[in-house]
Order: sequence, then structure tokens, then C-alpha cells
Amino acid sequence: MSSPSESPSPDPTTSATSAAARRPRVAVLFGGRSSEHAVSCVTAAGVLAAIDRERYDVVPVGITPTGRWVLVDEASAAFALGGSALPEVPADGARVALSLEVAAGALEALDAPAGAAALQQVDVVFPLLHGPFGEDGTLQGLLELSDTRYVGSGVLASAASMDKQVMKVLLAGAGLRVGPWTSFTARRWAADPDGCREDVATLGFPVFVKPARAGSSIGITRVEGPEDLDAAVALAVAHDPKVVVEAALVGREIECGVLEDLDGGDPLTSLPGEIEVLGGRSFYDFEAKYLDADSVRLTCPADLPADVVAAVRRTAVEVFGAMGAEGLARVDLFVDPERGADGIVVNEINTMPGFTPFSMYPRMWAETGLDYSTLVDRLLQLALSRPTGLR
Repeated sequence: MSSPSESPSPDPTTSATSAAARRPRVAVLFGGRSSEHAVSCVTAAGVLAAIDRERYDVVPVGITPTGRWVLVDEASAAFALGGSALPEVPADGARVALSLEVAAGALEALDAPAGAAALQQVDVVFPLLHGPFGEDGTLQGLLELSDTRYVGSGVLASAASMDKQVMKVLLAGAGLRVGPWTSFTARRWAADPDGCREDVATLGFPVFVKPARAGSSIGITRVEGPEDLDAAVALAVAHDPKVVVEAALVGREIECGVLEDLDGGDPLTSLPGEIEVLGGRSFYDFEAKYLDADSVRLTCPADLPADVVAAVRRTAVEVFGAMGAEGLARVDLFVDPERGADGIVVNEINTMPGFTPFSMYPRMWAETGLDYSTLVDRLLQLALSRPTGLR
């Protein structure tokens, strides 16, 4: 890659021609300001290794925990997840920013001696950020402002799916079954804690106390009784001023992948997978997901009767549609083993699910016949086929 000072500004009169004559250029964007920064780095490592370099030019762009956008040298980046040292985007790369000029589609190098200079034309962004400032519509809004194509859901679907309270309201309004829940803000908790406690008590214990807009099980506590509620709320509001409290549900934890059809048909679904928490953990927390593989069993395809599999896949498509999702999503559900197809409860939708080669979303698609590299290519083709402008 040439240095920023050596990269000439593109001629706008020839940009369309040059884009057609070259391989599509993909900016893989990862890291970010959320508490899921490390998970995003691991996801990006998997995607960067899988992209076909004969079909695409790839520009890895990391966002540091403080929000600095930098070019990342793939060869020197170490994005393994394990032990106490979590991966992080290095802050010493060349600073870049996305041009907000309509149809420019360029990364601008901010460290050039003469000021900002166009570095690369970008045809599509693969945003692999999880949590706030990446998965919640904020980044999608930035990409919309610049008329840049990107993988995944748009502003509204990303924001609504990230907010567990809004998501539950929309899903219930669409006639989908969600579990009992309540929600309150940090302001209400401070002004009327007894009222909040009464609302939670109506759910019965145990309950799960969650930040409304966080992922990877960060900030979540399983609360067995009212004496532990205050501490759980304090942990949740440390991550988000809005709290969602959910009744614990009896059932098997089932996930299903959804993928838009390249030909514009109905969304496709993967075979479902199942999560079983082992080793005395009370739920599928961050450590079980990423640091302690022995404490969880991921089974795909899930051992379910054919009618339940069909109902899970059908429900996943309904959730995808109700939220206005695009590109991809993972839908998480509970299945009551006593009620089968009639006992499906929607837990949540993830518009940018974990995407390491070992994550459930790509594993489910691999079992369905779509390997990791092909899945990455399919998502890029979906994004490239969309018109720019308001979605």
C-alpha cells in the first residue's frame, strides 16, 4: 500500500469507470468504542482471513477504544481471544476518516503532510463492530451520509434491534411471542426504586437484569431474589442508562441464522443450533461465550423434531421481517420441550452476530451447506447489489 502522501486524489469524472474496471474494494471496519471491542477484533480476524483476495481488494480499518480510525497492518495484528489479555486495535496506525461528500466513497488519510488526502475509493464497508457506536445505527447513519454501501441492516433496524425494550415492543406488536419483561431508566430507578422493584417482583424470580443496549452478555446478571436486585441494576446501568429485566424462561436455547436472498426472494434460514451451558454457570455469559469453551456445548444442527425445526425457521424469518432487518441476522429463541412448535418464545435478534469461524452463526450456515468463505462473499455481494441513498 502506498503511503498517504503518495496517493493522488481520485478524479470524480473517472471514478465510476475505474470502479467497474477493478476489483471491488472492501473496507473491513472493526474494534470500536463499545465494551465488545475485543470480540469485534476476533470477528474481523476471521473475516479478513476468509475474504477472497482475487475477487476483492481489502482495506482493514480499526477503530480504537477512543474512536480513532486507523489503517491496520494485518500481518502484525494479533487478534486472539483468550486469557486475561484481550485484543485491541493499535493506536499507532495511519489515521483515516470516511469522506462525507456524497458519492465520494473515499477514505481520507489524515496524517498526510499536506493535510487530508484521498487514500482509497471504497465500494463497500463490512462493519464488524458489536454493541454501541457500531451495531446500534450510529455507524450505519455515518455510512448513509456518505452514500457508502455496507453489509447488514440499516439505521432503524440496527437501532431498534440493539435496544431490547424497543425490540420487544416491535416484536409483540407484530404478533410474535416474547417473554414477560419490564424496563426502567436509571433516572426512574433513582427517583422511584420501590416502584421499579415492585415491577420486577411481578415477573417472579429468578430474573435477568440487562443493559438495554449492550451485547455479548456484558453487564447481565441472573438475580435469584430481591436481595440481589440492587447490585444487578448498578452493574447494568454502568453500561447503559436503560435497564431491561426479563423473567427467566424454561426452555432450550435455540438460535437460527437468517440471510437475505441474492435474487430478492424470501430470506433464507439455517438449520437451528442449540446452546447448553455446563459447568455450573447460571447462564451463557461473556466468559462462557469467549473464554471458557469447556463450560458450554454448541450443537448444530440442534436435535429437534422436524415440525419444531420448521417452526423455528419460520419464526426467525418473521422476526427478521418485523424488525426490517437486512443482509444477515441471528435470531435467538427459547423452545419449551413440553410444548414443541407451540412453545417458541423470541429472545432477541442480533443484526451483526458473532462472526468468528467458530461462532454459532457461521457454524449454523456451514451445517446448512454454506461454508465460511462463501458466506462472507454472499454478504458482500448482497451489499454491493443495493442502491445507495436512504434505506
